[in-house]
Amino acid sequence: MIRMIRTHHLAALALAIAASTALPAAAAESYDSCEGRYIESLPATISTPGVWCLRKDLATSQAYGAAIQVATNNVTLDCNGYKFGGLGAGPGSMASGVYASGRQNLTVRNCGIRGFYYGVLVEGGAGHLVEDNRLDNSLLNGIRVNADNSRVRRNAVFDTGGATGRTDATAIIGSADITDNTVSGVFAQTTPSMPVGIIATTGGQQVSRNVVRGLAPSGDGVAYGIVANAAGITVDGNRVAAAGPVNGMGIVGVPNTFCINNTVAYFTAGVVSCRASTSNDSFQ
Repeated sequence: MIRMIRTHHLAALALAIAASTALPAAAAESYDSCEGRYIESLPATISTPGVWCLRKDLATSQAYGAAIQVATNNVTLDCNGYKFGGLGAGPGSMASGVYASGRQNLTVRNCGIRGFYYGVLVEGGAGHLVEDNRLDNSLLNGIRVNADNSRVRRNAVFDTGGATGRTDATAIIGSADITDNTVSGVFAQTTPSMPVGIIATTGGQQVSRNVVRGLAPSGDGVAYGIVANAAGITVDGNRVAAAGPVNGMGIVGVPNTFCINNTVAYFTAGVVSCRASTSNDSFQ
């Protein structure tokens, strides 16, 4: 009897383990929110509000304009884990992966974006969200968001740089809150180069819990991990490292940039021009 009970329990446990480890349905298999709005080819222009989706990988060789242009407000672009790329245009491309100007409430999520001059370029407007994307081989900027009340979070931005004739490249830049992103690998084609991980441009921004690594200046170039260009920006809890010992600054601010709980490795200067905030801090 004891042996039968144990056998029964083992069988039940095996079934429970099998059920708990079964793979969930892939995100790309669910299009409930798309409501028939799909981007099937590039270039594409979104002119109707709502959720727009990818349901396959796409590519374009265009060297100018935008692969996906958002021409209206209140749009969500959800790639469902699919990717779209512009590698075919080569290092001389000036095209953007996603572009919007003067719009309100744009969300870009779950996209793989490859090989554009700008991976995501959002100029003006307000209320934008760029989250959970993977961008690689952007030629100048992976993500550039210059807009009020916007957020850039949980993105992976890899191998940014290589635009023809440029000595600079920046993985993420803008006036949005920039949090929980991973930046790995920034370089430029022309020496001396100036690779930058993150640039924050507006007072009151939060730049927090980002990982920045693999900055590689060439010639007599200078690398910058995180740059805060305005007073009142908070740079908190970031982890910054170059690709081995390099000439540069790990975190650089202006007077009255708040810096706290960051770590910096392999730069000639670690944290420069910041208020070393260890508790509550303020200025007038």
